Amino acid sequence: MKFYLDEEISPRVAEILRKRGVDAVSAHDIGKAGASDEDQFAEAVSRKAAIVTRNRDDFITLTVQAFENTRPHHGLVVVSHSIPGSDFRRIDGMLGKCAKKNLGGMGAYTIELIIRGCTNNCVTGNL
Repeated sequence: MKFYLDEEISPRVAEILRKRGVDAVSAHDIGKAGASDEDQFAEAVSRKAAIVTRNRDDFITLTVQAFENTRPHHGLVVVSHSIPGSDFRRIDGMLGKCAKKNLGGMGAYTIELIIRGCTNNCVTGNL
């Protein structure tokens, strides 16, 4: 399982994930902070990684567009704003659970929502 964290997720989360052996890169790590949502999405696709974001609406729209146009997609993980962005350990823990659950990667067009108080990443669905 690979994760690409867009600029709304602290690069500290990617660092913690990597220390635990999870393949994760942050937009901040590679100079993509400030890139458009479309560029962030394309970067995740090029890395064959699930994109992790707090920007639910725009990335669900991009996921639907990818599905409708049969373009590559490797999953979307939305971190709810109910989890503070500074709660690196909680975000890391939930992404770690997601990685264990999806060892071979998320299915194409799969969307997972991580919300506060949920013990198994809560909502998962495919288009």
